Amino acid sequence: MEVVKLLVVLALFVLSLHFITKIVKLRKNPKLNLPPGTSGWPIVGETFEFLRNSPEGTPSRFVEERMNKYDSRVFKTSLLGYHMAVFCGPAGNKFLFSNENKNVQVWWPSSVRKLIRQSLVNKVGDEAKLTKRLLLSFLNADALRNFLPKMDSIAQHHIRTHWEGKMQVHVYTIIQLYTFELACCLFLSFGNSSQVANLSSLFDVFLKGIFALSINFPGTRFHRAMKAADAIKKEIKMLLKKKKVDLEENRISPTKDLLSHLLVTSDTNGRFLTETEISDNILLLLFAGHDTSRSVLSSVMKYLGQLPEVYERVLKEQLEISQGKEEAELLHWEDVQKMKYTWNVVSEVMRLSPPVRGAYREAIKDFTYADYNIPKGWKLQWSTNASHKDPTLFSNPGNFDPSRFEGEGPTPFSYVPFGGGPRMCLGQEFARLEILVFMHNIVKSFKWDLVIPDEKFKYDPMLEPEKGLPIQLQPSHF
Repeated sequence: MEVVKLLVVLALFVLSLHFITKIVKLRKNPKLNLPPGTSGWPIVGETFEFLRNSPEGTPSRFVEERMNKYDSRVFKTSLLGYHMAVFCGPAGNKFLFSNENKNVQVWWPSSVRKLIRQSLVNKVGDEAKLTKRLLLSFLNADALRNFLPKMDSIAQHHIRTHWEGKMQVHVYTIIQLYTFELACCLFLSFGNSSQVANLSSLFDVFLKGIFALSINFPGTRFHRAMKAADAIKKEIKMLLKKKKVDLEENRISPTKDLLSHLLVTSDTNGRFLTETEISDNILLLLFAGHDTSRSVLSSVMKYLGQLPEVYERVLKEQLEISQGKEEAELLHWEDVQKMKYTWNVVSEVMRLSPPVRGAYREAIKDFTYADYNIPKGWKLQWSTNASHKDPTLFSNPGNFDPSRFEGEGPTPFSYVPFGGGPRMCLGQEFARLEILVFMHNIVKSFKWDLVIPDEKFKYDPMLEPEKGLPIQLQPSHF
């Protein structure tokens, strides 16, 4: 315990030196017209205020209060020991998304950088473009449409195994079994349920430490996350070596899964990813490919339980798609394209309850935004809630209204659950398919009531229900 205290003190000391150095540099440039705001307390800045709103179920309050107090376009703060400018609204989103490698580049807290070291999140410039293009060659719509019947089969098996015959389930816990199995199938071709369950339990530990203070010492969240990440990557590398042999001996197809695809596909410069790069990127995609969807589906189940008229319209659309299909016939690509109202419902859920709060960038040179000076090295943040709840962009923003996404939809850069620009989530199409496939099957199988109608959702680090969202199931008869 004394050693842990010593390490915490040492970490705070290092942060204080970093903070003081930054303050001295800013004072050497008194003519800078910085965005309005406050740096808060020494060292910790406003980190505690920022983090406190998440478990309270009011993650947007931190940004909204400062937008109202300082400037609705951009304000300064200090988070995690860094000077930070928070960009707000469509104009702020557009600036950050369209200035990649010009004025800004991607940045993540040290815990993320250390846990997923050689993945796309830590690559910038041309290297990032090449890696993303390589991954997207497997994750684009044309490639994924071939996996749609398999997705439907997995969803049906999941519901038969884990939902049918149950009076009550905890949605957040049980849906992870579906989203993680689907990600493992698509990326690794894992078919062994015990392997999936083992990796899933490791991922729970990994996720809780991904945004923790990066003190790698026994007992800390970050240390546990590092051990879990190492164990996951060890499993991936063991599978990688086996697939190499299978590919060389033509026992499996290069398009069987993402891991096989990466082993045989080079980027446009003819370079193949190293084994470490492959395992780190698979780790990243397993994280991004299942946990955000788990969050979204949990929120969808909450809203459908609260809004029976919305549930009925979703059910009507899904039954119309099923009509005319032969018994046991799986979903086709054309079926998913007909799920327009259902996807509008999902979009409205993500507007009101985005699975992530936003993301970060770093200023790679001095620049001016909204008449303010942003110094090189400052960290920058964009927030989903800053625009999603803005009444000037969405009338009556607290109301649930899927019609907002009909026609041309929201104002550009106002709706950003997947980010935007070169750093837009590359798993967006995969997430759309796994969410719609699950909704198609679940609404045809059950109606449900919320056990805790006013249950709070918190970010830790993804949006999740405090009590796991328990629901009472009522089998449908169609």
